[in-house]
Amino acid sequence: MTKNVLIVSVLGQDKPGLVEQLAAVISAQAGNWLESSFSRLAGQFAGIVKVAVEQDGATLLNALQQLPDLDVRGVLDQEDRQPAQQQVTLRLVGHDRIGIVKAVAAILARHQVNVEKLSTWLESAPMSGDVMFHASAELSAPAHLDLALVRQALEAIADDLMVEWVA
Repeated sequence: MTKNVLIVSVLGQDKPGLVEQLAAVISAQAGNWLESSFSRLAGQFAGIVKVAVEQDGATLLNALQQLPDLDVRGVLDQEDRQPAQQQVTLRLVGHDRIGIVKAVAAILARHQVNVEKLSTWLESAPMSGDVMFHASAELSAPAHLDLALVRQALEAIADDLMVEWVA
């Protein structure tokens, strides 16, 4: 069974009450808030919301776009059941360098692994003070994929890159 979903992205100056404003409009327009992810980045509020909607969702999107000081965009999609996939969490730690996200993403794409959620951050190493790159990603991969092959390819990016799969 498919249902119509509106995927809404939001960007604006961070301030208290933004999530409440979004929730109030979605509720008033009979949208059903399904999933969301929000972050504060460099003083900006950035997020994405998945909302179940009746018909095309244009009325809801228009109402959200009337919120002051927010850049709101949306796309209507249909949610279908996908074939069986293995869900896995990937954790990476290694010395920071330009292009590390590109290299990791290329390997994942080559193996048909989809990035569903990704968080990255930098942190000083406890003893040396070197800047370390950290990533945590929720992934879906074809059920038949041997994750050991993906791990081997990821570890080949750099000598110091530690790769951990979490089931």
